[in-house]
Formats: sequence, structure tokens, C-alpha cells
Amino acid sequence: MPQPLKNGEILRDRYQIREQIGQGGTGSIYLADDSRLQGRLCAIKEVEHNQALPTEILKQAREQFFREASVLARLDHPNLPKVSDFFSDGPRDYLVMDFVPGKDLRERMLQARRERTFLSEDEVIRWAAQIADALNYLHHQEPSIIHRDIKPSNLKLTPSGVIKLVDFGLVKILAPDEVTITIIQGQGTALYTPLEQYGGDDAHTEARADIFSFGATLYHLLTNEPPTEARKRFLDTRSLTRPREINPAISIQVEKAVLWAMSLHPDDRPKDVLEFRDALIGRQESPERTDDMNRASFEVPPLTVFPQEQVAGFIALGLFLMGLVSTLVR
Repeated sequence: MPQPLKNGEILRDRYQIREQIGQGGTGSIYLADDSRLQGRLCAIKEVEHNQALPTEILKQAREQFFREASVLARLDHPNLPKVSDFFSDGPRDYLVMDFVPGKDLRERMLQARRERTFLSEDEVIRWAAQIADALNYLHHQEPSIIHRDIKPSNLKLTPSGVIKLVDFGLVKILAPDEVTITIIQGQGTALYTPLEQYGGDDAHTEARADIFSFGATLYHLLTNEPPTEARKRFLDTRSLTRPREINPAISIQVEKAVLWAMSLHPDDRPKDVLEFRDALIGRQESPERTDDMNRASFEVPPLTVFPQEQVAGFIALGLFLMGLVSTLVR
């Protein structure tokens, strides 16, 4: 685990660390003052690569970081924090973004839970529309960008009511001629991670991975209960409780859309984030996805039970055919 930077430490003769505001397996996130722009606060994401890697692999990892950081720095969307700088300092790489004030949606959800209530469906759907807009923007970049770590704590609500999708820690740039193309190696947060993402940075992770995480995030926000992990659901498809069983105020339309997004197989999810958004707000109908449908390909069809009279008839017919065959053989 890398040692965190000290409060007051200055990076690149520009960014003065105020405090550590986040911690991950590969580094920390800091709140810092930008000395060149008076009054500007920024969030600095630290990336420390595994120094035990062979020299050539480590070099490729750092080149990859700069390649991807330059892509992120070109993004410009009201629901995404602006990436303004990236640089190295010794063995560590840094990504500088606008600091987003306000509470994250996990805090809002936990507050509702403490008050023994639920977040309003209308409010959650208004947030979801903004999140969908940001994801649609990312997914339609050239090359496409997959966030891969959508969860309540990565969604901040600003004082003006704007949702910001923060933390580009696991962003994947879908370059067609590359395989390992992730800024920070990892799989996302288990509660919101689709099955295909557990394979690591392979070609199977695409935009519908974000749709699964988005659906799982909405499940959590609407019910105050974490969704069952995809791996457990794969072993027991009945382990995921329907949202309306926890919060009856959820509309059938929204429940169906959320469960559609959380389908275990990518092909069973909405084809893109706008289709999911339209299902949430009622512009289109979600397909009915039940536990029985999800189990259908794994279960043995039930045996047909015949009346006693039919069974006796089958036995008699069988004996007749056996006698006929025996006569012909003679």
C-alpha cells in the first residue's frame, strides 16, 4: 500500500494537498488547492503501479495511463467532472479533476434508511436521466469509453441539483486493437459488477456492463438494500429480491426496467443506455423478466403425469408390439 501524501505537500509546484478524501488499493484521492487559479479546488487521483512488474510491462502500463488520461482530458459534459491535468511524480501517476462539492447518493440513501423511509422514485428517476445522458456521451466517444464502476458513492449531487459521475478509476477505452486498456487494474465494486467483468480486461466488457451497474445502483437507491451479487445470482437465480417486495411504492414500470438492466447475460439487457432510460420513464415497455425465465435454460422440464388408465393402455400396447416382433423374428 503506497504511503499517502501529507497535508500541505505540493505536487508539480502547483497543487497543494489539503487532505486525503478517498483510498483505494492503488493509491489515494486528495483534495487540493490549485495555486495558479485562486480559489479553485481539485480532486487528484493517485495511481501507483506495481513496481514488482517487469520493467517493460511497467513502462507499458505508464504509457497506457498517459494515453487514456489524454482521452479523458478531452471530455466535456455537464454531468462529468472536467479532467484538467495529468502527470508523474516518481513511481506515481496523477490525474487532476474538478472537485465536485455535495453529498454522494450513497450518503443520501443511508440518510433515508436511518429515517426509515425511501428516496422518492421521481427524484431517483430524475437523477437516472442525468446519469444516462453522461453514459450515453461516454459510450459514443471515438473510441467508446466504459466507466466500469458505477455505484451510489461515485454519483455526487451538487448543491444546484446536478448529478456528477465521478472517479474514473476503472475507465476502459475500447480501442479496437488493444486488449489490456484500463487505467487501473480492477473489477469494480462487487455489488454492482456484472459477471462478464470478473474476467478482467477482456474483449467481453462493453457498454452493457455499465447498464448492469447502473441498474444495480438504482436497485440500491430505491430499496435501501444492496442487490445480490451477480456471482451468487448465477448459482441461485432466486436470490435477488424484487424491488417492490422491499419498497411497494416503486412502480411496476421502474421495477421491470431495473430488473431488465440487471439481467445476467449482456444480450438480455437493453441494447444501450438510452433504451434503458426510456424504459425507466415509460417511453417504451420493458420485457418481462422473471426468475422462471432466467432458470429456464438450466432446469429439466417437468415430467408429464398420465392417468392410471392411460398407463395401463401403454403397457398393453408395449406387450402387443413385443409379441409381434417375436413372431416376425421366428
